[in-house]
Amino acid sequence: MDEPIWMWVAFNAAVLLLLALDLGIFNRHEHKISSKEALGWSLFWIVLSLLFNGYVYLWLGHQKGIDFLTAYLLEKSLSVDNLFVFVLTFTYFAVPDSLQHRVLFWGVIGALVMRGILITVGSVLLLTFHWLLYGFGAFLIFTGGKLLFTDAEKEEEDLSKNIGVRLAKRFLPVTDKYEGSKFFTKQNGKRAATPLFLVLVVIEITDLVFATDSIPAVLAVTKDSFIVYTSNVCAILGLRALYFLLADVVDKFKYLQTGLGIILSFIGVKMVIEPFYKIESAVSLSVVVSVLVIAGVASVWSNRSKAVKNDR
Repeated sequence: MDEPIWMWVAFNAAVLLLLALDLGIFNRHEHKISSKEALGWSLFWIVLSLLFNGYVYLWLGHQKGIDFLTAYLLEKSLSVDNLFVFVLTFTYFAVPDSLQHRVLFWGVIGALVMRGILITVGSVLLLTFHWLLYGFGAFLIFTGGKLLFTDAEKEEEDLSKNIGVRLAKRFLPVTDKYEGSKFFTKQNGKRAATPLFLVLVVIEITDLVFATDSIPAVLAVTKDSFIVYTSNVCAILGLRALYFLLADVVDKFKYLQTGLGIILSFIGVKMVIEPFYKIESAVSLSVVVSVLVIAGVASVWSNRSKAVKNDR
């Protein structure tokens, strides 16, 4: 690790404090998250992440500051794809609006733990087996190409066939209805899972699947495990608020998948050619920002053109 241990401890302590305040004070009672509240929390997490980025820039140097911002934007853009799955999962399991924040909160906790483990393993593997760089790069190019050349429409999935749901049902009895915010309850004197627990399982497995793309992509930006970890955490912390803000319009970003495909392909190429030609972090940052802006503007323009055409 390039950074001192106290920096890791301080960062994680701050994250735990913020999460405790989130669930213990600001969202102690289950309620539907309004668009106004979601916007406020989204801005809070973004500003907090940018302030931390400023700290990295001032105390760890110009290069690491750019690396953090690039990794944060990359992880943030890739995590938006999770929102499609959240919408599908909550709709399929008919999760009440008042319980959605709670399940996403614990989903974030699980995601942070899994990301920490995966980042540690990935960093160690790259340091030990440098040739894996080519494997990660090829995988990102393949994933990017798959996003580019597959239908952007999200096909509905039968979540009853999800491996996590099947395993949970195999080893635990599951109640037919929700028991408030409980993940487990007693049924006929025996411990049983509620449907809310199944939702949490799907959310965690989804994040694990998406992490197989995002973590190699961020490792292509920087090998500094502190920057990789903190950028992942900052992006994930704001994911819940982003869901409640964009849940009703996320399907309008029709060119997001194309943009993500281009970004992943670029990062994959960057990873493969790194031993022969190093693409500077500033260039990577410019590419990520430019592609995201173009994809967003193109999506908005397409939606407006479609709306005008329908009004005629």
